[in-house]
Amino acid sequence: MIRLDGLHLLLTLKCTAECDHCFVWGSPEQDATMTLHQVELLLEQARDLGTVEWIYFEGGEPFLFYALLLAGVRRARDAGFRVGIVTNGYWATDAADARECLSPLAGAVQDLSVSNDRYHGDAEQTRRAAVVLEAASGLGIPASVIHIAAPGVTGGEPVSGTIPPGTSPVRFRGRAAAILAPGAPKQPWYTFTACPCEDLRNPGRVHVDPEGNVHICQGILIGNAYETGLARICRDYDPDVHPITGPLLAGGPAELIDRHGLPLRDDYADACHLCYIARRTLRSRMPEALGPPAVYGARRGTASRAARPDPRA
Repeated sequence: MIRLDGLHLLLTLKCTAECDHCFVWGSPEQDATMTLHQVELLLEQARDLGTVEWIYFEGGEPFLFYALLLAGVRRARDAGFRVGIVTNGYWATDAADARECLSPLAGAVQDLSVSNDRYHGDAEQTRRAAVVLEAASGLGIPASVIHIAAPGVTGGEPVSGTIPPGTSPVRFRGRAAAILAPGAPKQPWYTFTACPCEDLRNPGRVHVDPEGNVHICQGILIGNAYETGLARICRDYDPDVHPITGPLLAGGPAELIDRHGLPLRDDYADACHLCYIARRTLRSRMPEALGPPAVYGARRGTASRAARPDPRA
């Protein structure tokens, strides 16, 4: 059974950019986006769990759907949650625009994280991140920068629970596995005998995508919140029998390819790289555990604008 203290909503997979390191292949070409009804359903499920403290709104770029973001933030606040947002700050064209965008969020957001690194742009991105931080400070919104180091640079903390401040290393999954991994130093597959980035047994937080898929790590699914509900998913999750987390816990990505007989005995940039390639290879065998297609490089997400029924009805 999982005890969650954080729920991260991938409000949309659409983004203004196509960053080389993006876990979920965010892109202007993606179109999967939650509805307000779906956000409300997830907040209700989170409240019913009784353990969730934080709700994060992420993407993609959540500010692309500003009315939905604002409504979701206000509902999360009114339900008693602490609220975080992760953004690339594309909307902070100048100080006045940034204040206008953030002022309705003042008092409702306890953590505004803005990306600022080489993957998100150049000097203009750095300028906009600074504008975001200045506007947030003036409005009393706690804000910080997420900085992903260049490949080969170590340091930072694994991402579990809320977003850690400071510099974190690239994880070679998602688009990074396709674009950045080829140029990174490699190690033999059999050296990757543990998952160093995620607590697959007691994760503390999960991500939910616009289709309702619950990710224990981006692309590793443990159920669908729209169909089953978070309470049942958390209660029934058995990490040792799950076809992906079971092998990863027993012996890391190396065990994953051994157990499923995958011909992936090459060199890889890190454990995430091998794990991602193995999962991409296994997708056709176990679509319920590995998805959605957008997180594995499909050019367009499978949008589901129609709200699904409450599973308890």
